[in-house]
Amino acid sequence: MRLVEYLLLFFGLVGVYIAVHVPGGPIPVLLVAAAAIVYYLRRPATGFDRANFWRRDAVSAALPGILTLWAAATVLAVAAVAIFDRDRLFDLPRREPLLWLAIIVFYPLVSVYPQELLYRAFLLHRYEPVFGAGRRAAAASAAAFGFAHLLFGNVIAVAATIVGGWLFARRYQRTQSLLVVSLEHALYGITIFTVGLGQYFYHGNFQ
Repeated sequence: MRLVEYLLLFFGLVGVYIAVHVPGGPIPVLLVAAAAIVYYLRRPATGFDRANFWRRDAVSAALPGILTLWAAATVLAVAAVAIFDRDRLFDLPRREPLLWLAIIVFYPLVSVYPQELLYRAFLLHRYEPVFGAGRRAAAASAAAFGFAHLLFGNVIAVAATIVGGWLFARRYQRTQSLLVVSLEHALYGITIFTVGLGQYFYHGNFQ
C-alpha cells in the first residue's frame, strides 16, 4: 500500500499540480507541505529521530566533500554557460542584483529546506519499508524530485534535479542531517542562479 501511496503522492498529485498550473508558484505549496511534514515527523509514533531536523555536528565532517564536489560542478557550469550561452553568464547578478540577493537570502529558507523535508526526510523515512535505506530509496527520492521539476517545462531542470536528488538523498542517508543536505542543496541552487542557468529553474521571468 505504501508503494501505491508513494506513486499517488509524488507522481499523481504532483502531476495534477503541474498540469493545472496553480497560480502563485510552488513556494506557498511547499511551505504548507513542510509544516504538515514537520507535524507528522514529530509524532512519536512515526519513529523519526528529531535530531535529523538539524544535527549540526555532522556538518564539519561532510563539508570538505561537499565543497570539493560543488567547486568542480561550479567550474563546469560556468564553462558550459560561457561556451553555449555566453550572453547569460552571470546575467542575474548583473541585471537584477536585488533579486539575486533576495534569492541568496531567502531561497535556502523558503525553498531548499522545505524541499529537503519532503524529498529526503519524509520520503526516505515514510517509504523505507518499500525501498529500504540504500540505493533504491535514493533512486526513489531522485525520481520524485526530478519529476516535480517538470513544473519548469525543460529537460535541463529535470535532468539536473534527478542527479541532484540522488546526491542529496545519499548525503542525507550518510549524515542523517537535514542541515547538511540543505546546505549542499543551497550551494548548487545559488550557483545555478548566479552563473546564468536560473531561467531553467525559476517560476517567473528574469527579463
